[in-house]
Amino acid sequence: MPFDAQRALALAVQTFEIEARALLGLRDRQGEGFARAVQGILESSGRVVVTGIGKSGHVARKIAATLASTGTPAFFVHPAEASHGDLGMVTEGDVVLALSNSGEVDELTALLPALKRLNITLIAMTGKPQSTLATHADIVLSCAVDQEACPLNLAPTASTTAQMALGDALAVALLDARGFREEDFARSHPGGALGRKLLTHVRDLMRTGDALPLVSKDTGFIDMMHVMTRKGLGAAFVVDGRKIEGIFTDGDLRRLLEGGGDLRGLTAREVMHAKPRSIREDALAVEAAELMEQHRINLVLVVNAQQELVGALNTNDLMRAKVI
Repeated sequence: MPFDAQRALALAVQTFEIEARALLGLRDRQGEGFARAVQGILESSGRVVVTGIGKSGHVARKIAATLASTGTPAFFVHPAEASHGDLGMVTEGDVVLALSNSGEVDELTALLPALKRLNITLIAMTGKPQSTLATHADIVLSCAVDQEACPLNLAPTASTTAQMALGDALAVALLDARGFREEDFARSHPGGALGRKLLTHVRDLMRTGDALPLVSKDTGFIDMMHVMTRKGLGAAFVVDGRKIEGIFTDGDLRRLLEGGGDLRGLTAREVMHAKPRSIREDALAVEAAELMEQHRINLVLVVNAQQELVGALNTNDLMRAKVI
């Protein structure tokens, strides 16, 4: 049969509409059971063990990952493997969240007697509230849908979308109840962009020690240029001990050259820019990025609590750390 582009587009639109109706239908199916599920997980002393097989198993893995990354310890157990030893991963005090649209999957129903003996809370997420899984569960969450998006009404489509959304709703309700914050999310995602922004401090990235282009107020202009060239930061920091007196940058040099005249007899004191921008070493690196952007500079000095110079940070450092 030749490809029909219009039919393909029409089926896509139909899929979106069916799955959208399925999601809206969840709203009216939730009630006391949802609240009890959230409360049961909050009050449990163990983890949430999420299980399911087939397409429900794929969704279960995602739900477990979402819960774990938002403050609720959780992991996935395959029901078939549970029957051959992995049930030992489930301990008293855990909550088992079992997904099955039909509620009659043999691999899951075979586990029900063993789960009951473990004295755990069983939450069933199913499209059939009268199924074997539902009748043995302590709490039932309905993910029933009126129609699958599949034209044959067979392939799990709208039903798995409903399961996914219901799992997300659980995770959102739980993270809110736990007072989960951006900082907590960052700790669960140290390799992600948010993690880098919320966990990376200026002290983690700043250049220190011999990497700093330090000169005194009496340093001659030519010597100061040598220091700037060797250190490669495009600036010289004028200090008195660890006290910051000023800064001289490549931009300052260009402006002096444009003015003409002999610069060789000048000292750092005469050409420096006093009161340069600085940031505390314990500030977040993203705050340094915001400071540079606000003042249109590409370098900031780093100070300690006593306002003493301890380092420097530029935009290249922030880019290498993927903060910006």
